[in-house]
Amino acid sequence: MKIENTSDLRVLVQTARAGTLTAAAHALGITPAAASATLKRLETQLGARLFERSTRAMRLTPQGQTLLDYAVRAFELLAEGESLVTADRGELVGTLRVAAPSDLTRSTLLPWFDEFLALHTGVQLSLSVGDRPLDVMRDEVDVALRYGALADSRLVARPFAMTNPLLTASPDYLRRHPAPKVPQDLVHHNCLIFNRGGRLHRVWRFAQNGQWTEVRVDGNRSVDDASLAREWAVAGYGVTLKSALDVRGDIEAGRLVHLMTDWETEPYPLHALLPSRLLKYFTQASPLGGSGALSLQTHETLCDARR
Repeated sequence: MKIENTSDLRVLVQTARAGTLTAAAHALGITPAAASATLKRLETQLGARLFERSTRAMRLTPQGQTLLDYAVRAFELLAEGESLVTADRGELVGTLRVAAPSDLTRSTLLPWFDEFLALHTGVQLSLSVGDRPLDVMRDEVDVALRYGALADSRLVARPFAMTNPLLTASPDYLRRHPAPKVPQDLVHHNCLIFNRGGRLHRVWRFAQNGQWTEVRVDGNRSVDDASLAREWAVAGYGVTLKSALDVRGDIEAGRLVHLMTDWETEPYPLHALLPSRLLKYFTQASPLGGSGALSLQTHETLCDARR
C-alpha cells in the first residue's frame, strides 16, 4: 500500500527531530493522540515499523531512517520549488532558518539580521543560537554558521571568515596574576576551557618564528557555551583563547587585554554549512572584511515560501 497523505510525513520528520511524540505534536500544533495515529497509519500503509517506542524516546528503525532521508529531501525540493515560483514577484518571502554560534551572533550578526529584515519585510527570521553543532540535513535549519572543518560530506561548506583565536584576560585578572609571556606560563594560570563537541579543548597551540609549541592548560571552569566563557573572562575568572571575532569588541572597550601578541595561533575558519540545493543562493563577498567570505544575494532567497 502507498502513502495516501504526504503531509503525514511531516509527523515522521518532526518526531525524528524532537525525539518524542509529545514534542513533535507540540511543534506541529496537533495533539499527541493525532500524531500517534498518523505514525500508526504510515506504518500500516507501508507494512513496516518506523520507530522503536519506549517510555522515554522514539528511536528510528532502519526502515524509518530510510523513509526519513527521502522525506527530508522531498520537503526540501518542495520548498525550493515554492521559492522559485515566488521569486518571480521580485520580493523575498517566508522563513529563513539560521543557526549560529552564541558569541558570534551577539557580537557581529545581530545588526546584520536587523538590517536584512528591515529591507525584506516579507521574511521571518528563525534563529537558533548555541554552540552545539546542528544537523543541517535533519534540524530545521537552512544555513548553519560553524567554526572548524566540515564533517558531513552531504553538505556544502563555504568560507565565511578566517580568524585566529586570541589569548585574553581581563585587567582585573591581570592585576592579580602576572601576564603570560610564553606558552609555558599558562600552566600557572586558571584557563577557561571550552568544551567543543563533547571534548575539552585543553591543548592550546602557539607559534613564533615558524616554530609551533603546545601547552596543556587547566582551570577550574569549563563550558560548552562560548558566550559564557567570554563572560567569565571579562569577569576576571581566568584566561581564555577565543576567536578574534568574539572578543574584538571587549578588547576595543578595554574589558579584555590581548596577551602574548608576539605569538601566533592556528587559523580558525568559520564556514557557512548548507545543503547543496541552496548553494546557488550564495555569492562570494566579504561581510567580515576578509576575502572569500559569504553573503546572501539580495535578489534571491534561502527562505521557504511558506506563508
